[in-house]
Amino acid sequence: EAVKAVENGAEELDMVINLSALKSGDYEAVKRDVAAVVDVKRLSKEIVVKVIIETACLTKEEKVIACRLVKEAGADFVKTSTGFFGKGASVEDVRLMRQTVGSDFGVKAAGGIRTCADAVAMIEAGANRIGTSTAVEIVEAAP
Repeated sequence: EAVKAVENGAEELDMVINLSALKSGDYEAVKRDVAAVVDVKRLSKEIVVKVIIETACLTKEEKVIACRLVKEAGADFVKTSTGFFGKGASVEDVRLMRQTVGSDFGVKAAGGIRTCADAVAMIEAGANRIGTSTAVEIVEAAP
């Protein structure tokens, strides 16, 4: 699917981590799944791969493990959520993700970011991308 998407013009790909494998401790399966999508970068180094870890479904330890696996597998970003589970992004999760992956890796906060204050808080916590359905309102409210 990733190859087909790139052949059809996609420049960025989002995938969801294998939560079942992560929760059961099959970290090699998690890493393999991510690496399989990252392999699409052989078609173009410009392709950006973002991996959603669904922070609302994970313990703190699982969040750290997920971030490490995503980075080790060669993705470009770790992303908080799809927006379908729980509360979405939290400042605490974004801060933990940034601390885990370091400054040379992407962190995208997504889910529940509705206001300019929310966006600023996520950026201050370490996000370098924001996913929101209220971008226009956020920009209009910016000082």
